[in-house]
Amino acid sequence: MATEQGIVVRVEADAAWVRTTPTSACEGCSAKGSCHSVGEEKEVRVLNPGGARVGDRIVLSMDTGPLLRACFLLYVFPILSLLCGAFVGEWVALTLRVNPSVGAALLGCSAFVIAFAFVRLRGNRLARKQEYQPRITRVLGPG
Repeated sequence: MATEQGIVVRVEADAAWVRTTPTSACEGCSAKGSCHSVGEEKEVRVLNPGGARVGDRIVLSMDTGPLLRACFLLYVFPILSLLCGAFVGEWVALTLRVNPSVGAALLGCSAFVIAFAFVRLRGNRLARKQEYQPRITRVLGPG
């Protein structure tokens, strides 16, 4: 489970906006040189089942299972679609006795574009699910 600390800056009906700053975990991260969030405060909308109030220091968390599934959908699925489309395109081109490179390129690129459209539609649906949203798990006290 990924966790982070922050301070509640706004409260809505069932959610809160939390200002987070990078923690000591960022210091040991191998990607900190390319990360654009190092040293910057971020405001994040999180679910607020515990009723945290403005000014409270909180711990927010997100399950890593849904996060890994979303990463697969975003990064791996389009690449697999491109490769499968290219292999099928080459096979179809060889069957039709045309240039296999052209068939692989056309069907590969088509599959890649279709995969991105699918990711876009599916991603919008997943973003509305509670399991894909961070939530306040503990109120540490007033800020």
